[in-house]
Amino acid sequence: MFDTVDARSKASLLINKMYSWRGYAGPHRLTDDPNRITLTASDKGEVIGTLTLGLDSPGGILADEVFKHEVDKVRRIRGARVCEITKLAFDSGSSRVQMASLFHLSVLYARDLHHCTHIFIEINPRHRRFYETMLGFKRLGDLKVNPRVAAPAYLLVVELAYVSEQIQKFGGQGPQSAMSARSFYPLFYSPDEERGIVQRLRNIH
Repeated sequence: MFDTVDARSKASLLINKMYSWRGYAGPHRLTDDPNRITLTASDKGEVIGTLTLGLDSPGGILADEVFKHEVDKVRRIRGARVCEITKLAFDSGSSRVQMASLFHLSVLYARDLHHCTHIFIEINPRHRRFYETMLGFKRLGDLKVNPRVAAPAYLLVVELAYVSEQIQKFGGQGPQSAMSARSFYPLFYSPDEERGIVQRLRNIH
């Protein structure tokens, strides 16, 4: 499901539900912002997963609030164009494949529609190992407190060139390959499926 008023409303409800369960501060409401794209995964009309892709702009990205020094380091790389994943929430009934599909879709928006080169994400320490081991993110800077959720967070970053390589290598191979390769990328779409989705997205936008 793409970015619509109804999708943002349902995604906001899921975010507040899951963040409250985790003990994060709130409330959290998604708004219509041209530099933020909310993507959702649904099952029988119910939103079971959501994330928001935030694009860099003159106003910056949300990660600048706590990690501006680290984000600016990447911005200074020649040709760099940064973005971030925020408002990430999945219902306990959602699958890893659904989560991977949503991540892959955010990559396509970032890389193919908006020509980004790096994706940031602010992560609670307990989730850091997954993003580093399974998706190839790297830590930038020290542990800090994220005031938006009143919880500790690390800033992680991954280059979209690396993500593209992993999709070409592993995409579409399925859960068994994900386990043996210790990678989340086999759960992403295959390269052929990716090309078809990119074409449809370009036609829509």
